[in-house]
Amino acid sequence: MQKFYTSESVSEGHPDKLADFISDSILDEFLRQEPGSRVAVETLLTTGMAVVAGEVRAETAHVDIQKTVREAVKTVGYTRADYGFDAEYSAVLVAIHEQSPEIGAGVDTSEEWREMTPQQQADPKNAHSRIGAGDQGLMFGYATDETPELMPLPISLAHALTRRIAELRKDGMLPYLRPDAKAQVTVVRDGEPHEGGAVSVDTVVISTQHDEDATQERIRADMLEHVIRAVIPAELLTAQTKYFINPSGRFVIGGPHGDTGLTGRKIIVDTYGGAVPHGGGAFSGKDPTKVDRSAAYYARYIAKNLVAAGLARRALVEVAYAIGRAHPVSLRVDTYSTGKLSDERLAELVSAHFDARPQAIIAQLDLQRPIYAQTAAYGHFGRPEFPWEQTDKAEILRVSGAVPQEA
Repeated sequence: MQKFYTSESVSEGHPDKLADFISDSILDEFLRQEPGSRVAVETLLTTGMAVVAGEVRAETAHVDIQKTVREAVKTVGYTRADYGFDAEYSAVLVAIHEQSPEIGAGVDTSEEWREMTPQQQADPKNAHSRIGAGDQGLMFGYATDETPELMPLPISLAHALTRRIAELRKDGMLPYLRPDAKAQVTVVRDGEPHEGGAVSVDTVVISTQHDEDATQERIRADMLEHVIRAVIPAELLTAQTKYFINPSGRFVIGGPHGDTGLTGRKIIVDTYGGAVPHGGGAFSGKDPTKVDRSAAYYARYIAKNLVAAGLARRALVEVAYAIGRAHPVSLRVDTYSTGKLSDERLAELVSAHFDARPQAIIAQLDLQRPIYAQTAAYGHFGRPEFPWEQTDKAEILRVSGAVPQEA
Protein backbone atom coordinates (compact mmCIF):
# COMPACT_ATOMS: atom_id res chain seq x y z
CA MET A 1 0.00 0.00 0.00
CA GLN A 2 1.33 3.41 -0.92
CA LYS A 3 2.07 5.84 1.89
CA PHE A 4 2.73 9.55 1.61
CA TYR A 5 5.25 11.49 3.72
CA THR A 6 5.53 15.29 3.58
CA SER A 7 8.02 17.74 5.08
CA GLU A 8 8.69 21.45 4.60
CA SER A 9 11.66 23.77 4.92
CA VAL A 10 12.02 27.54 4.93
CA SER A 11 14.98 29.71 3.97
CA GLU A 12 17.01 31.89 6.31
CA GLY A 13 15.02 34.87 5.00
CA HIS A 14 11.72 33.50 6.27
CA PRO A 15 10.66 35.77 9.16
CA ASP A 16 10.68 32.96 11.74
CA LYS A 17 14.09 31.75 10.62
CA LEU A 18 15.45 35.30 10.64
CA ALA A 19 14.22 35.56 14.24
CA ASP A 20 16.01 32.29 15.06
CA PHE A 21 19.20 33.53 13.43
CA ILE A 22 19.13 36.78 15.39
CA SER A 23 18.57 34.95 18.68
CA ASP A 24 21.35 32.47 17.98
CA SER A 25 23.69 35.25 16.85
CA ILE A 26 23.16 36.95 20.21
CA LEU A 27 23.78 33.65 22.00
CA ASP A 28 26.98 33.10 20.02
CA GLU A 29 28.30 36.52 20.92
CA PHE A 30 27.73 35.87 24.62
CA LEU A 31 29.45 32.47 24.38
CA ARG A 32 32.32 33.98 22.39
CA GLN A 33 32.99 36.43 25.19
CA GLU A 34 32.06 34.18 28.12
CA PRO A 35 31.53 30.44 27.47
CA GLY A 36 29.58 29.96 30.70
CA SER A 37 26.94 32.58 29.86
CA ARG A 38 23.34 31.66 30.56
CA VAL A 39 21.15 32.90 27.74
CA ALA A 40 17.48 32.55 26.87
CA VAL A 41 16.66 35.15 24.20
CA GLU A 42 13.76 35.43 21.79
CA THR A 43 13.15 37.77 18.87
CA LEU A 44 9.92 39.17 17.42
CA LEU A 45 10.01 40.75 13.96
CA THR A 46 7.49 42.83 12.09
CA THR A 47 7.54 45.65 9.54
CA GLY A 48 10.47 47.91 10.32
CA MET A 49 11.02 46.57 13.83
CA ALA A 50 12.85 43.88 15.82
CA VAL A 51 12.06 43.24 19.49
CA VAL A 52 14.58 41.21 21.49
CA ALA A 53 13.55 39.93 24.91
CA GLY A 54 14.77 37.35 27.37
CA GLU A 55 16.97 36.48 30.32
CA VAL A 56 20.75 36.50 30.50
CA ARG A 57 23.34 35.87 33.19
CA ALA A 58 26.92 36.79 32.37
CA GLU A 59 29.74 38.03 34.56
CA THR A 60 32.09 39.55 31.98
CA ALA A 61 30.33 39.50 28.60
CA HIS A 62 29.01 42.81 27.30
CA VAL A 63 27.17 42.26 24.03
CA ASP A 64 26.02 45.14 21.84
CA ILE A 65 22.57 43.71 21.10
CA GLN A 66 21.59 46.34 18.53
CA LYS A 67 24.80 45.85 16.57
CA THR A 68 24.46 42.07 16.68
CA VAL A 69 20.87 42.24 15.44
CA ARG A 70 21.73 44.54 12.54
CA GLU A 71 24.70 42.42 11.48
CA ALA A 72 22.53 39.29 11.51
CA VAL A 73 19.83 40.95 9.39
CA LYS A 74 22.49 42.15 6.94
CA THR A 75 24.00 38.67 6.67
CA VAL A 76 20.64 37.18 5.71
CA GLY A 77 20.11 39.78 2.99
CA TYR A 78 17.58 42.34 4.21
CA THR A 79 19.58 45.34 3.09
CA ARG A 80 17.00 47.41 1.19
CA ALA A 81 14.40 49.72 2.68
CA ASP A 82 11.85 48.70 0.03
CA TYR A 83 11.80 45.20 1.59
CA GLY A 84 9.89 46.76 4.51
CA PHE A 85 12.57 45.50 6.87
CA ASP A 86 16.27 46.23 6.60
CA ALA A 87 19.45 46.08 8.62
CA GLU A 88 20.19 49.78 8.72
CA TYR A 89 16.89 51.53 9.33
CA SER A 90 14.61 49.09 11.15
CA ALA A 91 14.12 49.80 14.84
CA VAL A 92 15.67 47.45 17.41
CA LEU A 93 14.02 47.32 20.84
CA VAL A 94 15.77 45.42 23.63
CA ALA A 95 14.11 44.06 26.78
CA ILE A 96 16.64 41.71 28.38
CA HIS A 97 16.94 41.18 32.12
CA GLU A 98 18.85 38.95 34.54
CA GLN A 99 18.13 35.22 34.67
CA SER A 100 15.84 34.27 37.55
CA PRO A 101 18.03 33.48 40.58
CA GLU A 102 15.74 30.56 41.43
CA ILE A 103 16.29 28.96 38.01
CA GLY A 104 19.98 29.79 38.18
CA ALA A 105 20.36 28.11 41.57
CA GLY A 106 18.77 24.89 40.34
CA VAL A 107 21.06 24.79 37.32
CA ASP A 108 24.23 25.75 39.19
CA THR A 109 23.78 23.08 41.85
CA SER A 110 21.61 20.06 41.12
CA GLU A 111 19.45 18.36 43.70
CA GLU A 112 21.66 15.27 43.52
CA TRP A 113 24.78 17.35 44.15
CA ARG A 114 23.29 18.97 47.23
CA GLU A 115 22.44 15.53 48.63
CA MET A 116 26.02 14.24 48.28
CA THR A 117 28.63 14.21 51.00
CA PRO A 118 31.91 16.07 50.34
CA GLN A 119 33.55 12.71 49.72
CA GLN A 120 30.95 11.81 47.09
CA GLN A 121 31.33 15.21 45.45
CA ALA A 122 35.08 14.58 45.19
CA ASP A 123 34.51 11.30 43.34
CA PRO A 124 35.31 11.89 39.61
CA LYS A 125 32.31 9.79 38.53
CA ASN A 126 30.02 12.37 40.15
CA ALA A 127 31.69 15.42 38.63
CA HIS A 128 29.01 15.82 35.96
CA SER A 129 26.22 15.73 38.51
CA ARG A 130 26.88 19.27 39.70
CA ILE A 131 24.73 21.03 37.10
CA GLY A 132 20.99 20.44 36.99
CA ALA A 133 18.68 20.56 34.00
CA GLY A 134 17.49 24.07 33.14
CA ASP A 135 13.88 22.94 32.81
CA GLN A 136 11.60 19.95 32.79
CA GLY A 137 10.49 18.40 29.53
CA LEU A 138 10.90 15.59 27.06
CA MET A 139 13.17 15.56 24.01
CA PHE A 140 13.36 13.25 21.02
CA GLY A 141 16.20 12.18 18.75
CA TYR A 142 15.79 10.13 15.59
CA ALA A 143 17.80 8.45 12.88
CA THR A 144 16.88 6.34 9.86
CA ASP A 145 18.95 4.62 7.22
CA GLU A 146 16.85 5.95 4.33
CA THR A 147 19.46 8.64 3.51
CA PRO A 148 23.27 8.74 3.85
CA GLU A 149 22.99 11.39 6.57
CA LEU A 150 20.54 9.10 8.44
CA MET A 151 17.68 11.58 8.15
CA PRO A 152 14.15 11.19 6.75
CA LEU A 153 14.15 11.67 2.98
CA PRO A 154 11.36 14.31 2.80
CA ILE A 155 13.03 16.78 5.18
CA SER A 156 16.44 16.23 3.57
CA LEU A 157 15.04 17.09 0.14
CA ALA A 158 13.08 20.09 1.44
CA HIS A 159 16.18 21.56 3.11
CA ALA A 160 18.22 20.99 -0.03
CA LEU A 161 15.67 22.95 -2.07
CA THR A 162 15.59 26.01 0.19
CA ARG A 163 19.35 26.01 0.57
CA ARG A 164 19.70 25.92 -3.23
CA ILE A 165 17.31 28.86 -3.63
CA ALA A 166 19.42 30.88 -1.19
CA GLU A 167 22.61 29.99 -3.04
CA LEU A 168 21.16 31.17 -6.36
CA ARG A 169 20.11 34.45 -4.76
CA LYS A 170 23.46 35.07 -3.10
CA ASP A 171 25.67 34.19 -6.06
CA GLY A 172 23.60 36.40 -8.37
CA MET A 173 22.56 33.64 -10.75
CA LEU A 174 18.89 34.53 -10.15
CA PRO A 175 19.15 38.21 -9.16
CA TYR A 176 15.40 38.75 -8.91
CA LEU A 177 15.12 36.49 -5.84
CA ARG A 178 14.52 38.01 -2.41
CA PRO A 179 15.39 36.37 0.93
CA ASP A 180 12.08 34.73 1.88
CA ALA A 181 11.35 31.24 0.50
CA LYS A 182 9.62 27.98 1.40
CA ALA A 183 9.67 24.45 0.01
CA GLN A 184 7.66 21.31 0.66
CA VAL A 185 8.21 17.78 -0.60
CA THR A 186 5.84 14.80 -0.56
CA VAL A 187 7.49 11.41 -0.95
CA VAL A 188 5.44 8.33 -1.81
CA ARG A 189 6.65 4.82 -1.05
CA ASP A 190 5.32 1.30 -0.76
CA GLY A 191 5.12 0.70 2.99
CA GLU A 192 7.16 2.08 5.86
CA PRO A 193 10.59 3.71 5.29
CA HIS A 194 12.44 0.63 6.57
CA GLU A 195 10.44 -1.80 4.44
CA GLY A 196 11.98 -0.82 1.10
CA GLY A 197 9.76 -0.65 -1.93
CA ALA A 198 9.41 1.91 -4.68
CA VAL A 199 10.11 5.51 -3.73
CA SER A 200 9.29 8.62 -5.73
CA VAL A 201 8.50 12.29 -5.22
CA ASP A 202 4.78 12.88 -5.59
CA THR A 203 4.64 16.66 -5.09
CA VAL A 204 7.04 19.60 -4.85
CA VAL A 205 5.84 22.98 -3.59
CA ILE A 206 8.05 26.08 -3.81
CA SER A 207 7.15 29.64 -2.88
CA THR A 208 9.92 32.14 -3.37
CA GLN A 209 9.92 35.89 -2.86
CA HIS A 210 10.90 37.95 -5.92
CA ASP A 211 11.33 41.43 -7.32
CA GLU A 212 8.44 43.37 -8.83
CA ASP A 213 9.41 42.73 -12.45
CA ALA A 214 9.97 38.96 -12.26
CA THR A 215 7.35 37.04 -14.22
CA GLN A 216 5.70 33.87 -12.96
CA GLU A 217 6.75 32.11 -16.17
CA ARG A 218 10.41 32.85 -15.56
CA ILE A 219 10.22 31.91 -11.88
CA ARG A 220 8.60 28.58 -12.72
CA ALA A 221 11.16 27.76 -15.40
CA ASP A 222 14.08 28.71 -13.15
CA MET A 223 12.77 26.77 -10.15
CA LEU A 224 12.28 23.66 -12.29
CA GLU A 225 15.66 23.84 -14.00
CA HIS A 226 17.99 25.36 -11.42
CA VAL A 227 16.43 24.19 -8.17
CA ILE A 228 14.19 21.11 -8.39
CA ARG A 229 16.05 19.17 -11.09
CA ALA A 230 19.40 20.28 -9.69
CA VAL A 231 18.58 18.98 -6.20
CA ILE A 232 16.17 16.04 -6.41
CA PRO A 233 17.67 12.88 -7.97
CA ALA A 234 16.21 12.24 -11.41
CA GLU A 235 15.11 8.74 -10.47
CA LEU A 236 12.74 10.18 -7.86
CA LEU A 237 10.97 12.46 -10.35
CA THR A 238 8.34 10.80 -12.53
CA ALA A 239 5.82 11.82 -15.15
CA GLN A 240 3.26 11.93 -12.34
CA THR A 241 5.25 14.29 -10.09
CA LYS A 242 3.28 17.49 -9.45
CA TYR A 243 4.93 20.91 -9.19
CA PHE A 244 3.32 23.89 -7.46
CA ILE A 245 5.56 26.96 -7.84
CA ASN A 246 4.40 30.21 -6.24
CA PRO A 247 0.88 28.76 -6.28
CA SER A 248 -0.64 31.91 -4.73
CA GLY A 249 0.76 34.06 -7.58
CA ARG A 250 2.96 37.08 -6.85
CA PHE A 251 5.25 36.94 -3.81
CA VAL A 252 6.87 40.38 -3.69
CA ILE A 253 5.97 41.28 -0.11
CA GLY A 254 7.73 38.85 2.21
CA GLY A 255 9.96 38.52 5.23
CA PRO A 256 8.96 40.43 8.38
CA HIS A 257 7.06 42.93 6.21
CA GLY A 258 4.77 40.18 4.93
CA ASP A 259 4.36 38.28 8.20
CA THR A 260 5.65 38.51 11.75
CA GLY A 261 8.64 36.39 12.68
CA LEU A 262 9.16 34.71 16.04
CA THR A 263 11.96 32.64 17.52
CA GLY A 264 11.09 28.98 17.95
CA ARG A 265 8.09 28.81 15.63
CA LYS A 266 9.60 26.32 13.17
CA ILE A 267 10.42 23.43 15.49
CA ILE A 268 9.34 20.74 13.01
CA VAL A 269 11.46 22.29 10.27
CA ASP A 270 14.35 22.34 12.75
CA THR A 271 14.09 18.62 13.54
CA TYR A 272 12.72 15.71 11.49
CA GLY A 273 9.97 17.23 9.38
CA GLY A 274 7.15 15.63 11.32
CA ALA A 275 8.41 12.06 10.90
CA VAL A 276 8.46 11.48 14.66
CA PRO A 277 7.09 13.09 17.86
CA HIS A 278 8.39 16.40 19.16
CA GLY A 279 8.62 17.44 22.81
CA GLY A 280 7.62 21.01 21.94
CA GLY A 281 10.73 22.83 23.12
CA ALA A 282 12.44 25.22 20.72
CA PHE A 283 16.21 25.47 20.27
CA SER A 284 17.29 28.91 19.14
CA GLY A 285 18.48 31.54 21.59
CA LYS A 286 19.09 29.02 24.38
CA ASP A 287 22.46 28.16 25.89
CA PRO A 288 23.26 24.43 26.32
CA THR A 289 22.20 24.21 29.97
CA LYS A 290 18.70 24.34 28.51
CA VAL A 291 17.95 20.66 27.84
CA ASP A 292 15.32 21.67 25.28
CA ARG A 293 18.34 22.18 23.07
CA SER A 294 21.28 20.13 24.35
CA ALA A 295 19.33 16.98 25.22
CA ALA A 296 17.58 17.01 21.83
CA TYR A 297 21.03 17.16 20.24
CA TYR A 298 22.22 14.33 22.47
CA ALA A 299 19.18 12.18 21.71
CA ARG A 300 19.97 12.58 17.99
CA TYR A 301 23.60 11.61 18.75
CA ILE A 302 22.41 8.43 20.48
CA ALA A 303 19.90 7.52 17.77
CA LYS A 304 22.39 8.11 14.97
CA ASN A 305 25.00 5.91 16.63
CA LEU A 306 22.48 3.10 17.12
CA VAL A 307 21.62 3.14 13.42
CA ALA A 308 25.24 3.60 12.31
CA ALA A 309 26.15 0.58 14.46
CA GLY A 310 23.69 -1.56 12.53
CA LEU A 311 21.62 -2.20 15.65
CA ALA A 312 18.47 -0.81 14.01
CA ARG A 313 17.31 0.64 10.72
CA ARG A 314 15.29 3.31 12.52
CA ALA A 315 15.72 4.55 16.07
CA LEU A 316 13.77 7.02 18.19
CA VAL A 317 15.30 8.07 21.52
CA GLU A 318 13.17 9.86 24.11
CA VAL A 319 14.75 11.44 27.18
CA ALA A 320 13.00 13.46 29.90
CA TYR A 321 14.20 15.72 32.71
CA ALA A 322 13.07 17.46 35.91
CA ILE A 323 14.29 21.01 36.48
CA GLY A 324 17.22 21.16 38.86
CA ARG A 325 18.11 17.45 38.59
CA ALA A 326 21.11 16.13 36.69
CA HIS A 327 20.02 12.64 35.76
CA PRO A 328 17.16 12.16 33.28
CA VAL A 329 13.95 10.89 34.81
CA SER A 330 13.41 8.53 31.88
CA LEU A 331 15.04 7.23 28.70
CA ARG A 332 13.27 5.19 26.04
CA VAL A 333 14.33 3.61 22.74
CA ASP A 334 11.88 2.67 19.97
CA THR A 335 13.22 0.98 16.83
CA TYR A 336 9.86 0.40 15.12
CA SER A 337 10.55 -3.36 15.18
CA THR A 338 13.76 -2.88 13.17
CA GLY A 339 16.17 -3.54 16.04
CA LYS A 340 18.68 -6.39 16.07
CA LEU A 341 18.06 -6.49 19.82
CA SER A 342 14.99 -5.67 21.89
CA ASP A 343 14.27 -2.00 22.54
CA GLU A 344 14.76 -2.67 26.25
CA ARG A 345 18.21 -4.16 25.64
CA LEU A 346 19.16 -1.22 23.41
CA ALA A 347 18.07 1.18 26.17
CA GLU A 348 20.40 -0.69 28.53
CA LEU A 349 23.27 -0.28 26.05
CA VAL A 350 22.52 3.42 25.75
CA SER A 351 22.55 3.83 29.52
CA ALA A 352 25.89 2.02 29.68
CA HIS A 353 27.65 4.03 26.95
CA PHE A 354 26.01 7.48 26.98
CA ASP A 355 25.83 9.99 29.82
CA ALA A 356 22.78 12.23 29.44
CA ARG A 357 23.42 14.50 32.41
CA PRO A 358 23.46 18.11 31.13
CA GLN A 359 27.03 18.80 32.26
CA ALA A 360 28.21 15.59 30.60
CA ILE A 361 26.40 16.47 27.37
CA ILE A 362 28.00 19.92 27.31
CA ALA A 363 31.45 18.42 27.84
CA GLN A 364 31.10 15.53 25.38
CA LEU A 365 29.77 17.67 22.55
CA ASP A 366 31.77 20.81 23.42
CA LEU A 367 28.66 22.97 23.40
CA GLN A 368 29.80 26.12 25.23
CA ARG A 369 31.15 27.78 22.11
CA PRO A 370 29.70 29.99 19.34
CA ILE A 371 28.37 27.36 16.91
CA TYR A 372 24.67 28.14 17.04
CA ALA A 373 23.97 30.82 14.43
CA GLN A 374 24.78 28.29 11.71
CA THR A 375 22.10 25.95 13.07
CA ALA A 376 19.31 28.49 12.64
CA ALA A 377 18.37 27.57 9.06
CA TYR A 378 18.20 24.30 7.08
CA GLY A 379 17.81 22.05 10.11
CA HIS A 380 19.83 21.19 13.18
CA PHE A 381 20.37 17.58 12.14
CA GLY A 382 21.90 15.66 9.25
CA ARG A 383 24.76 18.16 8.85
CA PRO A 384 28.25 16.77 9.48
CA GLU A 385 29.69 20.02 10.77
CA PHE A 386 27.84 19.64 14.08
CA PRO A 387 29.30 17.52 16.93
CA TRP A 388 26.06 15.68 17.65
CA GLU A 389 26.30 14.15 14.15
CA GLN A 390 29.40 12.11 15.05
CA THR A 391 29.15 8.32 14.95
CA ASP A 392 32.16 7.75 17.17
CA LYS A 393 30.29 5.36 19.47
CA ALA A 394 28.92 3.12 16.74
CA GLU A 395 31.75 0.58 17.04
CA ILE A 396 31.49 0.14 20.79
CA LEU A 397 27.72 -0.23 20.47
CA ARG A 398 28.21 -2.80 17.71
CA VAL A 399 30.61 -4.81 19.86
CA SER A 400 28.49 -4.49 22.99
CA GLY A 401 25.41 -5.54 21.07
CA ALA A 402 27.25 -8.53 19.61
CA VAL A 403 26.12 -7.69 16.08
CA PRO A 404 28.74 -8.83 13.55
CA GLN A 405 29.91 -6.39 10.89
CA GLU A 406 28.78 -7.11 7.38
CA ALA A 407 31.44 -8.39 5.02
